[in-house]
Amino acid sequence: MADPSGFLKYTHRELPKRRPVPLRLKDWKEVYEEFDVGTLREQATRCMDCGIPFCHHGCPLGNLIPEWNDLVRRGRFHDAIERLHATNNFPDFTGRLCPAPCEPACVLGINQEPVTIKQIELEIIDRAFEEGWVEPVPPHCETGKTVAVVGSGPAGLAAAQQLTRAGHKVTVFEREDRIGGLLRYGIPEFKMEKRVLNRRLEQMEAEGTEFRAGVNVGQDLTAEQLLADFDAVVLAGGATAWRELPIPGRELDGIHQAMEYLPWGNRVQEGDDVLGPDGEPPITAKDKKVVIIGGGDTGADCLGTAHRQGAASIHQFEIMPRPPETRASSTPWPTYPLMYRVASAHEEGGERVFSVNTEEFLGEDGHVCALKVHEVTMEDGKFVKVEGSDFQLDADLVLLAMGFVGPEKPGLLTDLGVKFTDRGNVARGDDFETSVPGVFVAGDMGRGQSLIVWAIAEGRAAAAAVDRFLMGATALPAPIKPTAAPLR
Repeated sequence: MADPSGFLKYTHRELPKRRPVPLRLKDWKEVYEEFDVGTLREQATRCMDCGIPFCHHGCPLGNLIPEWNDLVRRGRFHDAIERLHATNNFPDFTGRLCPAPCEPACVLGINQEPVTIKQIELEIIDRAFEEGWVEPVPPHCETGKTVAVVGSGPAGLAAAQQLTRAGHKVTVFEREDRIGGLLRYGIPEFKMEKRVLNRRLEQMEAEGTEFRAGVNVGQDLTAEQLLADFDAVVLAGGATAWRELPIPGRELDGIHQAMEYLPWGNRVQEGDDVLGPDGEPPITAKDKKVVIIGGGDTGADCLGTAHRQGAASIHQFEIMPRPPETRASSTPWPTYPLMYRVASAHEEGGERVFSVNTEEFLGEDGHVCALKVHEVTMEDGKFVKVEGSDFQLDADLVLLAMGFVGPEKPGLLTDLGVKFTDRGNVARGDDFETSVPGVFVAGDMGRGQSLIVWAIAEGRAAAAAVDRFLMGATALPAPIKPTAAPLR
């Protein structure tokens, strides 16, 4: 059990320091310095092993957080990774990318700073890889059943790994030239170096999962062929239909969606031959006045990328008002709090502008040169223009980072004939099965835009449903139902 007085001995959170801004802007490596193992064990000691650990409820994976916290406290890292992998296929991804809804649900967070759950998780898995403890887990026997997983993001990879280990022959299809989905081309290198992804893919290949990149299912492989060639299908293509900003001037050059911009930075780091005569990729922020429309994580990814490319100036617009410095009363414990957050990219520079709406893009010779903007206020649930607040901001690169509205429907989804929800996501029943028998859906394609931890949970749960469909029963865990939702 936990040290019953640990939270009294160590009352403050300690996290690894970020590398100095001038230093980290010279490269694309991850921003955090190494963390002292002694300090890590002190932080794990703060966990109270609560009678009702609300961190479990904050995490859709049902991670056994108090258990591996106590194992780290006692220096038993090998046992800790066993407990961590029992519920999470990819703690190396979530430990870097998840916003950690488990932490604001921590009971200690009621009157102290919460336990550093995410950092402990990351240190466990990185230690495990360093020690050689993460090994392939091939199936004990083969079932003879075949499964296609369409999409290689976190949901697809989680479903594929679970089903491969259950003995099925799993093929993962990815339309891009490399496996990984948003993990590969959407997440900048400074947030997760791609060596982290590659080592997991190597493990999965050694277990027997087959990867087929550069295959656009629905075109290169028809829906009819897909259903004929496989006993079951898991759709895990994500919510890739981005939200548009249909205002005057949108057709001007120099205005791009975030996911048209971010992949180029990742391709450069992969060593692809994408640089022009000026040494820059096709879309670059170098020496440009950049405006990012959207204040979320994707906007921050664009911000950090633009810094490293050498932007002349950067403004990040957010239509919502600036959140409070501490947890808003509208999001009480144990819910995920509305509060002001500073990502590493924000720390690196740029100006954040809240409560603003862009009404028009202005151009010169067919290229964007400025934005017409005004301030807004919220009245009766609607944004209302603040009269007399109009201003104009020069820009020659505008990045739209306003989120995603659902999956891309034309092609595979329409050819399969799956039904959709009122929100445009792929409809599914309690068992993650779509309206087409034998076709299941996991991740953002069925849930809508969400967090990586929910994607992995959905992949694991959908895998259990597929295994049951194929075999009549399953021993695979199903951490969530399709209707599960974050704490509210």
